[in-house]
Parts: sequence; C-alpha cells; structure tokens
Amino acid sequence: MKAGGERAKLVRSLRQESRRLRLLVLVVGFFLVTLTFVVVSKPDALLFNLNGRLSVDQAPRSLLIRQRVDAQDAASRRSADALAAAAEDPKVVDDDAAGDEASANANDSAKGTSEEEEKRVLTSEPEQGKREEEETTASDSQLLGGGGEEEGSKGQEGHQEHEQHKVTLPTVSNYTIHDAAEDGDNGKQEDGKVDADQSNGGEGSRQPATENVEWNKPLCDFSNFRANVCEMRGNIRIHPNASSVMYMEPAGSKRDEQWKIKPYPRKGDEFCLSHITELTVKSSKVAPECTKYHDVPAVIFALTGYTGNLFHDFTDVLVPLFTTASEFNGEVQFLITDMAIWWTRKYAVVFEKLTKYPLIDFNKDDQVHCFKHAIVGLHAYMEFTIDPVKAPHNYSMVDFNRFMRRTYSLPRDAVTALGEIPKTKPRLLIISRQRTRMFLNLKEIVAMAEEIGYEVVVEEANVNSNVGHFAKVVNSVDVMMGVHGAGLTNCVFLPHNAILIQIVPWGGIDGICRIDFGNPAEQMGLRYKHYSIGVHESSLTEQYPLDHEIFKNPLSFHKHGFEFIRQTFMDKQNVRLDCNRFKPILLEALDQLNQ
Repeated sequence: MKAGGERAKLVRSLRQESRRLRLLVLVVGFFLVTLTFVVVSKPDALLFNLNGRLSVDQAPRSLLIRQRVDAQDAASRRSADALAAAAEDPKVVDDDAAGDEASANANDSAKGTSEEEEKRVLTSEPEQGKREEEETTASDSQLLGGGGEEEGSKGQEGHQEHEQHKVTLPTVSNYTIHDAAEDGDNGKQEDGKVDADQSNGGEGSRQPATENVEWNKPLCDFSNFRANVCEMRGNIRIHPNASSVMYMEPAGSKRDEQWKIKPYPRKGDEFCLSHITELTVKSSKVAPECTKYHDVPAVIFALTGYTGNLFHDFTDVLVPLFTTASEFNGEVQFLITDMAIWWTRKYAVVFEKLTKYPLIDFNKDDQVHCFKHAIVGLHAYMEFTIDPVKAPHNYSMVDFNRFMRRTYSLPRDAVTALGEIPKTKPRLLIISRQRTRMFLNLKEIVAMAEEIGYEVVVEEANVNSNVGHFAKVVNSVDVMMGVHGAGLTNCVFLPHNAILIQIVPWGGIDGICRIDFGNPAEQMGLRYKHYSIGVHESSLTEQYPLDHEIFKNPLSFHKHGFEFIRQTFMDKQNVRLDCNRFKPILLEALDQLNQ
C-alpha cells in the first residue's frame, strides 16, 4: 500500500517535469525561430548597438545613410569659414578651391584626422565588393553636389555643433535602397518617387560622378558657312538666366575660351539673327551650383528665325535637328531658346520621336542644369539637305525621308510600278497657291492631266494646314507638282521613287529653285523634273512690255539682291501653263512610273 502510494507520487512528479521540459523546449524553439527570422530578413539590424549609434567604419554599406560630421580642428574651422564666405554668393563655387579641399580631405583621412566634408553619402556597390577607406572617402567627396548642399546650408550649421559622428538610423524617410540595375541607368529619387529620368530629362536626385577628363577639342566650331556649333563633354553647366553654357575646366587645365553664338542655322543673315537670343559658351573654373542633374546629353537651339514658313520649318530646324539629335535615340534633352509654343505643338509628333523628355523653354527656365555632354546649335549644310560625309553617322536625306514617313505613320514606302495593281491610275497631286505664283489656268491643267491618264488631286499647303493630314495625302500620290514655293517642302512625305515636278517662274532663278528643291528631292531618293516657264506663260507680261529688259536679260536684275528678286519674280508673278508645252513632262513621268 505504501509502495503503491510512492509509485503514484513518482509518476506525478515525472509528468510535471516532462511538462516543464516540453514548455522549455517550446520557448527555446520559439526564440530560435524568431532569431532565425530576424537574421534572414534584416541582417543589418544586428550591426547596430543598443543605443542606436554606430561609427562610420562599421556602418552597413547596403544602405544609403546621410551622416553629418563635425570637424573641430583648426583646418575644419578654416573650411567652414570658406563655406560661409561662399554662402554670401550662393550661386558661385570656385572649382579649384573645391578640388583642393577634396584632396586635402583625402590625405587627412589617411592620417586619421577628423577633417572631412560637411556631408557624406555612403552608398552600396555590391558588385565591386568592399573598398578601402581612402577609396570610400574619395567616392563620397564626388557624390556631394549642389542639390545636397542647398539642403545642408539652410539652418543646419548651428545644430551640427552639438553632433559629432552621429549616424541617423535608417527609416523610410531617410534612406533609399537602390536597385543595382536601375542605378546603372538613371537613379531613382528618394522616398520611392517615380524615376525622374522619364519626366525631367534624366535628372538625378544626387550629383553623378562628373567626368574629370579634359575635352581635347575647341569648344566651338565656327568653320561651317551656314551654322556655328559648339560641342563639349565633361562637367557642363547651363544657366538660362545668364544665357551661358559653361565647361568646367579640370584641375591643371589652361583652357581659356569664350564664344558668342546664336543657335539658329542662318549664319550671316543679320536680320534673321537679330531676333535670336545670343548665348555665351565658355570654359571656367567658377560656376553656379547645379540645381538639376541630367544623365542624357543636351541640345540647345532656337526657334524664332524664319520658322512659320513651311520651307524654313524644315531647312532651318527639322532637318538640322534630325541630323544633330537622332543618334541619341530619344535619350536627349532639348533646351529651346525663343520658343514658339504653337510651333512645338504643330510638330509635336516629330519631337516625340526625337526626345523622350519634355522640352525646356530656355528663356523662362531659372534652374542651373548640369550635363556631361552638350551641343549648342544644330548641324546644317546646304538648304534642305544633309551632307552624309560631314553628318554624324553619315545620315542622309534618304534617312530623313524615311524618318518622316515613320513619324507620321505613312503607309507607302515606295511607289509601285503601273500595271501591278489593275485598273489603278497614277495619282497626281497639284499644289495650288492662293496669293502669289498661282496657276491661272488650273482647271485646264487638271483636264489635260486626266486626259492622259492621271487621277488628279488638288491641295493647298499653308501654315495652317494640318501636317498629319497633308502628309497622308502626299504619301498617297505618285507624282507631285507645283510652282516654286514652300508647298513643295511636302515632298518629304512622298514614297521612295515618286516624282517631283517643280515649275520655275520667269526671272533666271533656275539655280535657286534647284538648290531649294531639286537637289534635296534627288538626295531623298525621288525622281526630279524641272520645268522653266516661258515669257508667254508669265503674268509679268501684263506689267511690262515684251521688249522690257526684264524679259531680255532677267539676270541683270539679280545685282539688286535677293529681296528685289523675291518681290519681282516671286511675289508679283503668277503662272499660266502652256498645256501643250508642259504635257510632255507629265508623259515622261508616266513612262518612268512604268519602269
């Protein structure tokens, strides 16, 4: 009986111990699971001390941490005094002084002293592994930029006197974990904002490492007879308020350049250029602080000039802009001086093809933009043409013609030989005019063309024409004809191997007409025909007697200059085509379409 009672008491004791053991196992197991979760999900958390303070050497390199460091030795006080002096003129920074200070900081860091920059940005680069301390210091110095200095210079200096080697613990608001792939292209802004590159011309939220290599060419090339162009690579600052573009000279550079340029390709035309903003392009060791950083090249050009005339829209802006900017495949920022908003809207489709970023109105912008590559002015050659020998990547008018067809989503790349599509007539577009150089017998011309087998379309091209609509009309025809004038510029929309017929007014202006449209048409891959009217086809016979010098020797009037030529032979002349004389031209075009 007694033995049985002791056995029962022992069993109960063993059960109690068993329960305690199971409870202990559960507690230990839970602790181990929790610890494992913390280690796996937040390994950096274990690196911090309980008081939340961490030395710079121990800080985790996988996070972006802003650190403010006070320097209390005499050298740092002198640096602070220098910064205070610069603060009196916040727009100007002496690059030589900044470079010298950065070098001094690197040397002092190697000796263990506390003289460092006011701010430091530590950022991870996992693919490169852990760097030595000197490399980290140098890299941090490079990452300091105008955008960060603007923050730190306002109301922070007094507070810094009470902090030394203090590290702000990472929170949602004070650090950003950068994706390596995205960082390699165009860095993300802090606090998870949308990538600024897609809306603000490749702007970064911090200063990128600037190239420290000397650009080994003159900043500008003024040798072209038609257009001056400046191009540079390195540390470039564009300050619209000062109408200046500054190339920051690397340390030790002895470059001393200053150029004045009006970025519109009408060199020598003083009347035209008098309406264009003049820019100063210069090398400098002193520059405004950057307020916006861009990872894409900049192209600066003007719009006012003669734009608004269809021919000048293309020869002065669109063709040169294509030549200059298409190599960047949309990764380029346009800064436009003397901008005409209505004009940029008219050709919005073209701009969308050439740049992925919003246009910057140079005259109204108050930022200081920093680029690594900038072009001021546009590459331009002869009228309405591209010189493939001199153009970047050997671009030609064939490329431009193809670009325009694709930009406006035009269906026909080339004309089809007659007969390939049964019962289809070749289409002839006649460009009509309503004020000058009009066809006085348009109905007669249409009837004659229809009689020999054309389907005739008559359209008028003017500044108010919808470009997209007119482009589709032009692309649908096989032959386009018109009197010399801006309307013939629409030949850029013709399919390859189409035919352009230019009617040349009386006045000995065949050379001008061939330069303006004949040569460009042939360079685009079009077939060109030139028809010079006779005296009896000109309305000038109603203003002058037939024995007047204007009919006997029209070239003698050219000595009075182009303005006289324009007023006399273009603005005051209309055309009455001799259909019997002109008919063979249309028949030749039919034969060519059959080939």
